[in-house]
Amino acid sequence: MPKNNAYSLPNILTYARIIAVPLVVVCFFLEGRLQSSDAARWGALAIFAIASITDFLDGYLARIWKQTSTIGRMLDPIADKLLVSACLLLLAADGTIAGWSLWAAIIILCREILVSGLREYLAELKVSVPVSQLAKWKTTIQMIAIAFLLAGPAGDEIVPVITIFGIILLWIAALITLYTGWDYFRAGLKHVVD
Repeated sequence: MPKNNAYSLPNILTYARIIAVPLVVVCFFLEGRLQSSDAARWGALAIFAIASITDFLDGYLARIWKQTSTIGRMLDPIADKLLVSACLLLLAADGTIAGWSLWAAIIILCREILVSGLREYLAELKVSVPVSQLAKWKTTIQMIAIAFLLAGPAGDEIVPVITIFGIILLWIAALITLYTGWDYFRAGLKHVVD
């Protein structure tokens, strides 16, 4: 039975992930305007990497320490979506994600919004839609793609294909996103249609 321990370590890790969102954004606005210097990119990547690790740790620790909570179950997916959305928007704004690759980001963002809305509606009906293993893989690939793209041109100076590899992974995540999004929609559709 979930407890309402708002200050357990797993919940603190979730709060930290939410706080990481504006910190990543600040890295790109250190000079008062959107810019992506090498230092900004490495700083954003470091914050994003730590936040991504907390995404794994908070759920893992909550399960093994039996510290699952209502607030944790609510905030965990919100924290993930905030982090991913903010990063994709930043990367689009600074031109790292451009042209046709914007569609991959749009697919990911639209799926996140649609699935969130569907989950919220189904929760009112007391219907649970569990996260599939493929959706977990999608999240992992998506996080790795964003990490590569945050490094972007700064990473390309070390390994020239970092940005290209990030874009390829973003498209892979987008294709899996389409499949898992349809899967969730199909599973929820029978509860939505009267």
